[in-house]
Amino acid sequence: MNTEHLAPPPPADENKKLPLFRQGLIASWPICLGYIPIGMALGVLAQQAGFPVWAVAMMSILVFAGSAQFICVAMVASGAAALAIILTTLVVNLRHALMSSALAIHFKGVNRWFLSLFSYGITDESFAVNMAKFRETDWSRWSGLVVNQSANFVWILSTISGCLIGQFIPQGAFGIDYALTAMFLCLLVYQLHGPIYILTAVITAIISVLWYILLPGESYIVGASMCAATIGYLIKRRRRRS
Repeated sequence: MNTEHLAPPPPADENKKLPLFRQGLIASWPICLGYIPIGMALGVLAQQAGFPVWAVAMMSILVFAGSAQFICVAMVASGAAALAIILTTLVVNLRHALMSSALAIHFKGVNRWFLSLFSYGITDESFAVNMAKFRETDWSRWSGLVVNQSANFVWILSTISGCLIGQFIPQGAFGIDYALTAMFLCLLVYQLHGPIYILTAVITAIISVLWYILLPGESYIVGASMCAATIGYLIKRRRRRS
């Protein structure tokens, strides 16, 4: 007797979640692919600086910020004080406040537990992907969460793998030393949707270079971002009025 027609249909929520999960994975795979060489490069540097595997794993889990982790490893290797490392990484990561503020308009009325989990996974790469998806498509916050956490998972595995086997990979091999720069350039191109965005990018580059030359420290990253974002907003606002 054929009983297939008697089987209950799958729940509606399950039918919805699977496509959302798949959409997130499809959107995140370029990020994950880029994280592999960068994460392994970080693992190599951390291992050479004397970090044990467990410390690399905990840093990736608790921090999950490539630039801050690279800076931390470099400063530890140079013998910098703990307070200097903390303050430097704090300044460098202040840009996450700007990214979170930009994403906040898409999460009105969302549960705080979800916001906490989502904000934990925000990086430059996931921010660029999610912002583009929210602007162009009917993007679900659950798909965005998959983007964040799948990238997080790959990053943790990559840094641990780099620490374990990275000492067998020569530094600079396969362009690993250029991987982080290349990824940020790709993210920049991904955000250039018109003349105003291009102008803002040029202004950011000019301000950051001048700031770096004239002022000591790493504040040029946050300073240039905030100044250029403000200028770009004012230009866009004035253009709308005219």
